[in-house]
Amino acid sequence: MALKSTVYKMDVSIADMDRHYYQQHALTLARHPSETEERLMVRLLAFVLFADPDLVFANGLSEDDEPDLWQKDLTGAIIRWICVGLPDEREIRKACGRAQEVVQILYGGRTAEQWWAQNSKALSKCDALTVILLPDTQALAAAAERGLSISFTRQDGHLLISHTTDSFELTPQVLKTAS
Repeated sequence: MALKSTVYKMDVSIADMDRHYYQQHALTLARHPSETEERLMVRLLAFVLFADPDLVFANGLSEDDEPDLWQKDLTGAIIRWICVGLPDEREIRKACGRAQEVVQILYGGRTAEQWWAQNSKALSKCDALTVILLPDTQALAAAAERGLSISFTRQDGHLLISHTTDSFELTPQVLKTAS
């Protein structure tokens, strides 16, 4: 018998002063049986960083040809392709051929830094690629609850994250910007 996904209902408040985006979102996220709570919360953070009415969660873990999140225009063309984790460099180059902008969000501490050191030269040629490193995601992972109310305030690249039992800061590091 196959394991089922765990459903997380999240009430997410976003106050992004850098992009002038202020919205409340009621999100339902499914955590794949092979996915950690840390990865689930990094996907949520990816949504927050690029929040837009047309940005949706895709089937990244279940489907090889889909990212974790994507944004399409009315014709179905992919405007933004967002993945989290440490993929094969060829997958990123393939995504750059399919989307106007590709965002790769790295997490995992020293392992993520090593991944970037190994792949940065080859990926520097991908003009559509933005790479973001999340240096410390333990507090974010600890916030994961199946019924979560969480708020994100972003100013000058810094995030203040508050939920029922805690608040903490997180500063994503932009390693490469799409040109």
